[in-house]
Amino acid sequence: MVVVPTLATMCGPAVVRHFVGLERMIVNNEVAGFKFATLGVIYAVLLGFAVIVVWERFSEAEGAATREAGAVASMFRLSTGFDSNTQASFHERLSDYAKSAIVDDWPEMSRGRESSRTRQALTDVYRTVLSYSTNNPRDAVVIAEILDQLDHVTQERRLRLELALGIVPGLIWLVLLLGAMITLSFTFFFGLENLRAQTVMTGMLALLIFLALFVAASIDHPFTGPIRVTPESLNLVLEDL
Repeated sequence: MVVVPTLATMCGPAVVRHFVGLERMIVNNEVAGFKFATLGVIYAVLLGFAVIVVWERFSEAEGAATREAGAVASMFRLSTGFDSNTQASFHERLSDYAKSAIVDDWPEMSRGRESSRTRQALTDVYRTVLSYSTNNPRDAVVIAEILDQLDHVTQERRLRLELALGIVPGLIWLVLLLGAMITLSFTFFFGLENLRAQTVMTGMLALLIFLALFVAASIDHPFTGPIRVTPESLNLVLEDL
């Protein structure tokens, strides 16, 4: 995604000069420079905006996984207010959910899907809490707080499932790729007497653009690829459970 397009772009100035000629391009350097400055600013804004949005959403995916793990840990500690039998059953259901999220949900998210096992495990946690009946006001407060934390788990899981589908829409990728082609092609028509210098400058610009696109593509799906959000926070909570 970086090396091959950059090398191909560096061949552009020599090809255009062969067909157009240096004398004809030198005449238009001043006007072309003004237009290229405007074009470059427009594309730089689009590219910078895409990279920033992708990075922010990637950070949001990390935050969702961390908040989900934190809510699971809170429920684990709050459940100490239950009687021993209910507490053991709740801990088992909670452990099943954490294990399923790590073993089933994370691999499925890398494919843009969700795990039905994890969804069922979450439903079982709800069922366990709602089946507990008591007339003790203290227990009622504990149950209300656990249900609140359980809602947070549901919301954060839904957020990470949504982000796993991808952040940048296909139309934006099309605009970014076409913009890169137009911006780099514009540099082919400058008339520099030193063709080697023009080729190097074109290559440097291409390298910068394709590196930025590579960064955006690498973190566009936060749970896929070498740069991804891992279930490490849930692993730590599972050790406590």
